[in-house]
Formats: sequence, C-alpha cells, structure tokens
Amino acid sequence: MLLKRFLLRYYPPGIILEYEQAKQIKTKSIDLLELSPETDIDSLLDDISRREPLITPNRMGQVRQLIIKLQTKLSKKDDHKFYLFKVLRAHILPLTNVAFNKSGSSFITGSYDRTCKVWDTASGEELHTLEGHRNVVYAIAFNNPYGDKIATGSFDKTCKLWSSEDGKCHHTYRGHTAEIVCLAFNPQSTLIATGSMDHTAKIWDVEKGTEVRTLSGHTAEIISLSFNTTGSHIITGSFDHTVALWDVHAGRQVHTLIGHRGEISSAQFNFDSSLVVTASMDKTCKLWDVRNGQCVGTFSGHEDEILDVVFDSTGQHIASASADSTARVYNAVTQACVTKLEGHEGEISKVTFNSQGTQILTASADKTARLWDPVTGQNLQVLEGHTDEIFSCSYNYEGNIIITGSKDNTCRIWR
Repeated sequence: MLLKRFLLRYYPPGIILEYEQAKQIKTKSIDLLELSPETDIDSLLDDISRREPLITPNRMGQVRQLIIKLQTKLSKKDDHKFYLFKVLRAHILPLTNVAFNKSGSSFITGSYDRTCKVWDTASGEELHTLEGHRNVVYAIAFNNPYGDKIATGSFDKTCKLWSSEDGKCHHTYRGHTAEIVCLAFNPQSTLIATGSMDHTAKIWDVEKGTEVRTLSGHTAEIISLSFNTTGSHIITGSFDHTVALWDVHAGRQVHTLIGHRGEISSAQFNFDSSLVVTASMDKTCKLWDVRNGQCVGTFSGHEDEILDVVFDSTGQHIASASADSTARVYNAVTQACVTKLEGHEGEISKVTFNSQGTQILTASADKTARLWDPVTGQNLQVLEGHTDEIFSCSYNYEGNIIITGSKDNTCRIWR
C-alpha cells in the first residue's frame, strides 16, 4: 500500500488518506471527532502513528500541520448575524421541504403544486422546474456530496431521479402502492431509499433505474429513513412505534428497536454509526446501540410530542424539537440535558445544528426561525418576516447561509 496524499475534512474533523493498493486508488479516514483547540497534538500524533501504518515517520510533519489547521478552524469564533437576502415566491401552493446541496451553491424546494424547483443560492434565481409528478412532491434530496442528481418522492406513489445540472428526468421508480413521504441517497450515490405510507421501504438502483429490494416488516407507514455514514445499513422509523435497522446489501432486518409508546417522528445515526437516536409522539427520545439493538438511554422532559431529533456532526450532542414550543440539547455520552431552548410561541417542527456544532437553528409554527447557542441556551437571533408557519430550515455547509421554507408559499435566503 502506497500513501498518495492527504485530504482535510473540517466537519466533522478528520484526515482522509488516499492510497494505492493493487493499482487501485482507495481512501480511508482518520476521524478526529473529539478534537478541540485544546487537544495535545503530540499525544494525538503518537496515537495516530500507533494506529495507522500508512503514515510513516517522515509524513508526521504533514499530519501535524493538518491538525493545526483543523484546530485553527475549530477555534474561530462564530458571531455572524444573518440578514434577509431574498424572498422567493417559490411556488403557487405551499412548500413541503427545502434542502441544500453540499457546497450550498444551490438548493431545492418541493411543493403541493407537484413540482420541485432548483435555485441558485448566490443570486436567488430559479435554475430549473422539475415537472412530471401527478401529485404533491413531498420528499426531496440532493445526492450529496456530489450534488449532480436530485431525487423527488411524491404522493403519486413514484420517485423520480433528475439531473440537477439540466433538470432532465433520468428515471421514474414505480412500485409503491401509497404515498412516498421520505427518501435518501446512500453516501456513494449508487442507491436511493424511499419510505411510504404502504408500510414498506424500497431501495432503487440509481444508474439502472430498477428496484433492488423491498424492506417489509413494519405494520404502519414509514415516515423517516436514513443511511449510516458508510451506506452499509439503513434505519426506518414508523407509525407502528418501532424503528428497524436493515442490512442494505442483504435486505435483511438486523434489529427492531422496540420501546417507544407512540409514533416515531424522526430517527438518525451518529457519525460513527454506533448509535441511533429516535424521537416519538410519546414525548421522549431514545438512544440505541447499533450492535445489539438495545436502548441505552431515554431522554424525558418535553411536555408534548417530539417532532424532530438530530445529532451534531461529531455525534457528541443531540438536539430535540417539540410541540411544547421548546427544544433541548443533550450530551450523547453522559445523556445529561445540557440546556433548554425557550422562546418560541408555537410548536417547533425542525431542529438542526450547523456543521461546526456552534449553533442550533429551529423552525416554528409561530412564523419565526431562531438561532441558539447549544451550550448556554441563549437565543442568538430571531429570523422574522414569514406570514405563516415555518416547517423547514437548513444551514449550508459553511454555516453562513440559511434557507427557511414556510406555508406562506415562500422560501427565504438569509446571509
């Protein structure tokens, strides 16, 4: 094996090794999820040299410089104040979802008007209208990190694959017998998974446009799904109160996560794919060990249904959003509640960390989105102006642009 070069990954912190083996170029990553500006570089280098035979002593100087670069990035203070850049009268009917591509150079909106639109973030100009669905376009996604394809899932029971560059439809995936309400690309961008009200999830081949397998076992609609970081496993969350963990290659159910007493609203892997966090209408979040499917923690305290839950990019913190108008931040290791985010006057349907983990963004039925400090719980900024409920919000990768989608038929870009 011959090490060719290093690549830096800022969020979450890590160093990617590109190497040659049997005349093939391969990559592996050194994840530095606990790196901080205070981390002792010498002891970290000792640890890396013990664990990674690809890095020879004469390469350690380069690794040191890369770690210093990561620490410098992590130590930058984030006091950016957002202003309203553009209001996009995006669709003739309410929006369903918004999503950025990896770089944040463009984003997409789905709508009840049966279309998905592609927008240029810098100018706010519409690039393409993706037309062809016969009902609501509910679930949308870019194939990040590549960003050259878009998947749309519709109440017309089909999923479509599009080129983000010219807006052409590559494939229409047919097979579900009810509405598609969630979807995701695998990290390699070779597969799309769709979840449906027909109680099944399906996996589709991106290139061939064919169905690979059906994941059956739930007894109610699937409303949440996501791949793990390597794409080897997928989780599906259902109104049957359970989350299923599946082996993607075999199409086999590995574990059923049983313990919630209400419908699942959201489920997500942490970055190293060792844990899953779930949110439920039973007012709790639960943490699960992927290896054995056992519940290792329950987060209580919300007074109403929990509508969303997310890990930060390193997997060290969890944020939950509730119909009780509050959000909470938990330490994923100690499982202690770090802080409670109070200030919204309506249910919070969406919560997300920026890539750096230094801010939290919430979207609420009170027509505002809010920015928070995840350590102190301080409300940093209120994004106002929408005239109806905000149901979707997202940061770009750098964390300096936000999009919000509202039931007032507009999407707003904040810079």
